[in-house]
Amino acid sequence: MATYVVLMNWTKQGIKGFKDSPSRVDTARPEWSKLGVEIKEVFWTVGPYDLVLLCEAADEESMAAALLRLGSAGNVRSTTLRAFNRETFERMVERTG
Repeated sequence: MATYVVLMNWTKQGIKGFKDSPSRVDTARPEWSKLGVEIKEVFWTVGPYDLVLLCEAADEESMAAALLRLGSAGNVRSTTLRAFNRETFERMVERTG
């Protein structure tokens, strides 16, 4: 499974319903699971982003489908980063010679 960090900002619509954010996460978990994405952690943050998600996805298409579904609800905009753990990064370094 690939790991992703998703940085999110609330839209005008999303900030109006900020109190519903935890329940929206609860609703998203099983829906994303059906798409092959597991939401591992959610953090509500202070700073340039309002939320940070850590997810694992079966593949890029699964992650993209989940993010499209999320974006279509109109509550957040997202920036997604593919993340590599130490073991994977060390394998990549070995391949560079």
